[in-house]
Amino acid sequence: MKSYLAAAIQMTSVPDVQKNLAQAEEFIDLAVNQGAQLVGLPENFAFMGEEDEKLAQANSIAQESEKFLKTMAQRYQVTILGGGFPVPTDSGKVYNTALLVDSSGQEVSRYLKVHLFDVNVPDGNTYRESSTVMAGKELPEICVTEKLGNIGLSVCYDVRFPELYRDLSRQGAHVLFVPAAFTAFTGKDHWQVLLQARAIENTCYVIAPAQTGINYARRQTHGHAMIIDPWGVILADAGEQPGIAIAEINPGRIEQVRRQMPSLQHRVFM
Repeated sequence: MKSYLAAAIQMTSVPDVQKNLAQAEEFIDLAVNQGAQLVGLPENFAFMGEEDEKLAQANSIAQESEKFLKTMAQRYQVTILGGGFPVPTDSGKVYNTALLVDSSGQEVSRYLKVHLFDVNVPDGNTYRESSTVMAGKELPEICVTEKLGNIGLSVCYDVRFPELYRDLSRQGAHVLFVPAAFTAFTGKDHWQVLLQARAIENTCYVIAPAQTGINYARRQTHGHAMIIDPWGVILADAGEQPGIAIAEINPGRIEQVRRQMPSLQHRVFM
């Protein structure tokens, strides 16, 4: 593994798949032209709208999302994470699915979001992800790659559950993906500090693609797609507008931090 550039894409996805995929392709192109070899798209990159609309279109969203990711990865010769899209189940609900596709267009890792966002946010909005989404049952497994290191997947609300990331670091993760559609209200207080905590405690890079702005109705997302190094330093922050955060992933930095702060070796409880 040598140093390489990674990009976390920030979007304002809406209830229109084709508009979203066009926006995503524009930012993938921008990231690749700046040298990125690993590109992450946020949760709900292909569709963000009312839950009943999502269920009604779930089959086509899933098919178009997967086709798009494989086409883009192959066309641009980069590894791409689709940070979350609905995949239908026999129950009538969907899995919130993150998919990692390599530069040949092949699926190399798939994760079904385990922690579902059922929360009454103090801004007056209520979210019940479990009303339409079936929780995954398995912890994610790292994807071992020669050029990009060992990559672990998660999705949004997972970031509040450090045991998931500790399991990924126990497996040997170097890079942790946290694609999200974080609410604006919770994001202003919790987004950055949670991402930094996951990076610091696991001495891993964190790549966090994000949704931003008004996506539909009252749904407003926080933005600030970030890349954070294993010491917790914010290397790139996309701010509040659609765009990209791009930064170097340096294996030497991981080794340096793990020598300076060997906390993973000092774990008592696994």
